[in-house]
Amino acid sequence: MIEIKNNRVLDWVKECAELTNPKEIVWLDGSEEQLDIFRKEACATGEMIKLNQDKLPGCYYYRTHPKDVARDEKRTVICTTYQKDAGPTNNWVQKDEMYAKMRPLFKDSMKGRTMYAIPFSMGIPGTEFSKIGIELTDSIYVVLSMHIMTHVGDAVIEELNKGADFVKCLHSKAQIDAENKYIAHFPEDNTIWSINSAYGGNVLLGKKCLALRIGSWLGKEEGWMAEHMLILCIESPNGEKRYISAAFPSACGKTNLAMLIPPEHLKKKGYKAYTIGDDIAWLRIGKDGRLYAVNPENGFFGVAPGTNSKTNNNALMTTKKNTIYTNVCRDLDDNTVWWEGLDQPAPTNGEDWQGNPWSKDTATEKGAHPNSRFTAPAENCPSIAPEFFTGEGVPISAIIFGGRRAKAEPLICQSKSWNHGVFMGSKMSSETTAAANGAVGVVRYDPMAMLPFCGYHMGDYFQHWIDMGKKMTNPPKIFNVNWFRRDDEGNFIWPGFGDNMRALLWALDRCEGKADAVETPLGYVPKKEDLDLEGIDVDEDKLNEILTVDKKTWKNELANIKEWYAKFDHMPDELIASLAKLELDLY
Repeated sequence: MIEIKNNRVLDWVKECAELTNPKEIVWLDGSEEQLDIFRKEACATGEMIKLNQDKLPGCYYYRTHPKDVARDEKRTVICTTYQKDAGPTNNWVQKDEMYAKMRPLFKDSMKGRTMYAIPFSMGIPGTEFSKIGIELTDSIYVVLSMHIMTHVGDAVIEELNKGADFVKCLHSKAQIDAENKYIAHFPEDNTIWSINSAYGGNVLLGKKCLALRIGSWLGKEEGWMAEHMLILCIESPNGEKRYISAAFPSACGKTNLAMLIPPEHLKKKGYKAYTIGDDIAWLRIGKDGRLYAVNPENGFFGVAPGTNSKTNNNALMTTKKNTIYTNVCRDLDDNTVWWEGLDQPAPTNGEDWQGNPWSKDTATEKGAHPNSRFTAPAENCPSIAPEFFTGEGVPISAIIFGGRRAKAEPLICQSKSWNHGVFMGSKMSSETTAAANGAVGVVRYDPMAMLPFCGYHMGDYFQHWIDMGKKMTNPPKIFNVNWFRRDDEGNFIWPGFGDNMRALLWALDRCEGKADAVETPLGYVPKKEDLDLEGIDVDEDKLNEILTVDKKTWKNELANIKEWYAKFDHMPDELIASLAKLELDLY
């Protein structure tokens, strides 16, 4: 039985209950016994479907409304007192105005339903990197998913009862009304409100909402960083472990890199790779002046389509037990799941992601939604690092930025300094994907992959990066990568996946002064002889192409960067200087 002794918690829950009017309040204690009750209830109401327990033990299926299938950036808002604090790239609503708009939507929204109270921690409770939240919700899917994605249990209650501050997260699926859907962040009040959605990215409020949007605000105020980054450990044949954090927009290979499997050639040499995080990193400066990173999540919320034994076997294995699948295709013959790109036979007797009959023999539409998901415990991952379980942070040697560009960006490029690296991140661009609502294939700037997730003015965000660099005595080296270069026929030039490790090893060698490079207007690129290319077949001319900075192409890019920078009413002087230097070097 949970006993909450923190009056601020009790008062807030009472206030929310008076607004939403649930029939009862049930506190989540994290016990398997309680979770099993919730699972049975969800299956009884049809909210979830229990899958084949012999083939997929502990796994369940969940389906969202057809108009509620991805993060809704247009309905995601930052609510501050003054617009200047949110900046020009966030959807801003004055906070008092937003509260006034949302209160009527929440009024009686849980009538006849149970309010579930979920005390959770991002990061291991009690560690320096952790932050406590409480999510109130009327969705069992949220309850079960938050148990996978966050730390839940007695240790969180203990922190709250000690008087720990907490982020106030209120969610109601209400009527799943697309016209009245809002995911609102009130960073000045440490508060998140989400209504009329039941899709994970909009309702698992510990994830992007707390860990990034509120987290970035807290990081600015408290002197740390909340970033949209994976954390990867690479172990050398001599047993030395080095750590990389990397930022990629959603659906651009972040999870694949986080769960990287070394190619056979490097595996035989003795190289190993371990996963610490696939999506979010919280970074603090240690006493030794280095930057340390921790993954505040406890699970993976990954994109299913395209995941298979060849592209990411570690991710596939992670989903084999205690996983919630969302909007994939279901095979009715054996009550398992399938999606496009999975290397096993498609169903002849199945249901698509909307619950319609589906067969590979007659289908004209995809069985799984392009943004269908799996929510899986991190401990399932075959490559999970022991450091994941400590919560104490690992020292970062290299920061990697990367997007999806067919041309322009070279395979890998090292910045000339920390400030130049921040410039590199500020001009990151990528093609849009199905992970967010809107057109697919449009190139947009997405600095540090944080454009949808930064909870304040991006100009101030860049300044925070600059300021953090000044505080470090031994900052990580910064690189930009592009795994997605295409030739004139539209084919990918670089093999990608595990072979990306070859570029990362060059980057780590550069961090230690062990590899040579060629200076270009963009930064330092490898000499091809410094890349371990044994075991791969890449045309030499095309390899030269992806290691070359074409001045003509970048003169055109320069105009686009200037247009992008013009969106901001203020930018750090250091970035303006880097842009001017790039122009000078190109001409």
